[in-house]
Amino acid sequence: MNTELKISAEQVMEARHSVRKYDPNEKIPQGELNEILRLAASAPSSWNLQHWRFLVVTDPAIKEKLLPIAYNQQQVVDAYATIIILGDLEAYKSARPVYDEALAKGYVTEEVRETMIAQIEGAYNNNPEIARDEAIRNSSYAAMQLMLAAKTKGYDTCPMGGYNRDALIKELNIPSRYLPTLMLTLGKASVQAYSTSRFGLEELVIQNSF
Repeated sequence: MNTELKISAEQVMEARHSVRKYDPNEKIPQGELNEILRLAASAPSSWNLQHWRFLVVTDPAIKEKLLPIAYNQQQVVDAYATIIILGDLEAYKSARPVYDEALAKGYVTEEVRETMIAQIEGAYNNNPEIARDEAIRNSSYAAMQLMLAAKTKGYDTCPMGGYNRDALIKELNIPSRYLPTLMLTLGKASVQAYSTSRFGLEELVIQNSF
C-alpha cells in the first residue's frame, strides 16, 4: 500500500521525529523501499562522487545479530529495515566513471572531465584525513535525505550512533573501503515519538562574524 503523504518539504521536516518503537508486523513494499533509497541517493556530494552506500538489513536473523552490536536497542529488530549508512573511503576511484558518464551525456567537455579527475586525485592522494572527512560528510547528506524521503511516504526513522563499529564491520563483512557512519532504522511507529524543543534562532545564528 502506498502511504505517501502529500505534504510540503517544510511539513516533512517538522513532522519527522526519531522513532524508537516500531510495529514489527508492518512491512515496506520493495518498490517503496527502492524509491526511498533512490531519493536518498539524489543527495548532493563533493565532486558528485556519491560517497554513500546503503547496507539494507531486513533479514530477521541478521537483525537479531545486530541487537547486541547496537547495545540492545530493540528498534534494530522491530523496525522493518535497519540500514547501515556507509561512507566510501576510496571515492576517488569513482571519479573517472562519474565523469565519463557526464561526458557521454554532454554535461561536461573532455577538458572539464580531465580537470575534475585531476583535482579529485590530487585531493585524495596520500590524504586519509580528507578521505575520511569526505566519507562521513557526504554519506550524512544521503542519510538525512533518506529520513525525509521516508517521512514523505509515511514511514518513520531513527538515526543511531550508538553501536560497536568494529563488531558491525566483522558481523556484516563490510570491506575496508567503506566506513560505517550511521545506523538508521526504518519502519512504522508503534508509539509516536515524543515532542522535542529546539533552540531559537537567537541561539543558533551568528550574523556575519563572531
